Amino acid sequence: MMKQLVLGVGLATALACTAPAAFAQNTTGQKFLKEAMEGSLAEIQMGKLAQEKGNSPGVRDFGKTLVDDHTKAEQKAQDAARSAGLQPVSEPNKKQRDMYQKMSQKSGAAFDRAFIKDMVSDHKKDVKEHEKHAKDSNRAVADYVNAVLPDLRKHLQMAESLQKSETTGSR
Repeated sequence: MMKQLVLGVGLATALACTAPAAFAQNTTGQKFLKEAMEGSLAEIQMGKLAQEKGNSPGVRDFGKTLVDDHTKAEQKAQDAARSAGLQPVSEPNKKQRDMYQKMSQKSGAAFDRAFIKDMVSDHKKDVKEHEKHAKDSNRAVADYVNAVLPDLRKHLQMAESLQKSETTGSR
């Protein structure tokens, strides 16, 4: 009887010690998915804005690519969020909404320069953040990341290419 009590207390202690780490990891995955959903929604809006206000065909084409790819990514993020027990989000965060407002005030070549600069910066951060979650212990998170990471890398490459052609003046 005493042996069972000691084993029971030991098991309860072990579970109590590991539960916070598991919870923190799950919370990290959920926070990441929330931010990924907000990011995709923001990219869809920015892509539409680029199609409307873009001065160069490259910016307008990139905008279309963003809308197409991030619409698919958003659905995948929502599915992963539901699997992780998270309620899907329905709009970008405040910082992203503010950036959209700022960008919507620009036009012509000034819009193109600001848009490209934002897309390079944003996609560098996105790729880095997604790579950190590629082997997440939550299968839904890892599957989502591995499904969308190739497109994010492609977007970064496209944005950097547009930035390079903008700085060299060859359009």
